[in-house]
Amino acid sequence: MANPNWKPGVSGNPEGRKKGSANKYTKQVKEAMGMLLENNLDNLSLWLAQIAADDPAKAMDIVIRLSERFVPKLSQQQITGGDGEDLLKNISFKFGNDSEE
Repeated sequence: MANPNWKPGVSGNPEGRKKGSANKYTKQVKEAMGMLLENNLDNLSLWLAQIAADDPAKAMDIVIRLSERFVPKLSQQQITGGDGEDLLKNISFKFGNDSEE
């Protein structure tokens, strides 16, 4: 049954949830997953080793996907001068002994 104190079409919180604030259920799920992983680190290592024995790429994919849940992704940054020109365009890296110079 509807709350008699609320008018139809009018929010009880007109400003809404602050941008970037976590949904309480999302936060609870992340905490539960964190506890599950924390309490099973030894088992997780064994499971990953078993998977890696058959398919190393699959084991690495699992590690990457798990880490994405707990480690925030970094955004790509481009370094430019005031005019928008790429400041790193003339930088090169040389590896090893290249005697052809």
